[in-house]
Amino acid sequence: MRARTISILVIIVAVFFVINASYFYVDQRLQAIVLQFGEPIRVIKEPGIQFKIPFVQNVEFFDKRLLLFDNPVEEIISADKKRLIVDSFARYKIEDPLRYFQTIRFESTLTNRLGSIINDSLRQVLGRVPLKSVISEKRSVLLDEVAILVSAAAKDFGLQIEDVRIRRADLPTANSDAIFRRMQTERQQEASQYRAEGEEQSRILKAQAEKEKTILLADAERTSDILRGEGDGEKNKILGEAFSKDPEFFSFYRSMQAYINAISAEDTTMILSPDSTFFEYFDKIDAPDN
Repeated sequence: MRARTISILVIIVAVFFVINASYFYVDQRLQAIVLQFGEPIRVIKEPGIQFKIPFVQNVEFFDKRLLLFDNPVEEIISADKKRLIVDSFARYKIEDPLRYFQTIRFESTLTNRLGSIINDSLRQVLGRVPLKSVISEKRSVLLDEVAILVSAAAKDFGLQIEDVRIRRADLPTANSDAIFRRMQTERQQEASQYRAEGEEQSRILKAQAEKEKTILLADAERTSDILRGEGDGEKNKILGEAFSKDPEFFSFYRSMQAYINAISAEDTTMILSPDSTFFEYFDKIDAPDN
């Protein structure tokens, strides 16, 4: 009885393993290929429970979501002979898992084949345009053209290319340093030119201001002389009219002004003849009554 029980248990365990190996589950994010002795016999794209022959058939799963392919950095020469370091990537789907299994299967193979297609397409498109087109707004148009070329070639591997984009496009370090130095030299030359032009303009403005200053001073001096002459003339006219009205008083007034100017200072010493006309009005002063 004991041997029979053990046999039954062995049979039950064996049946369990056979049943367990007879079915598999395909996730909605995956697709599968059923292989028999290494040869693909069935492609499964719909999710759910599927069956296979145990121990004879096995299953390979492939992702059917949008995947990212990070292409290794590649050096490309533009149409104007400028070296450009391009860091690109692509987004793709495994559209035909059977074709993918037959041509790619392993990730290392994908890196070599898809990377080669992307690099060849980048060289073909970017190599016929100058550097400024690659770094300008025209880049998106160029990359759309690259995506078309890559998509056409990737169909042979069962891949559907959604797009190809450039993450970064830079000049090599040596070229960047040389360009930076050249730009720095150009800016220094422009600065020197601006300074020279500024100094020249400054000299012109100063000379013009000095000229205008001289002209203004000369005009002011001339106007001053004219006004002074007109004032003196008006003064002489008034004095002449006053003199003609009372010549004696005018003579007296002029003598008083002369006395003030001559003997106003304390240390003034004058030696004159008593009968000098300078003291004419002193002789006419009457002595005060006692």
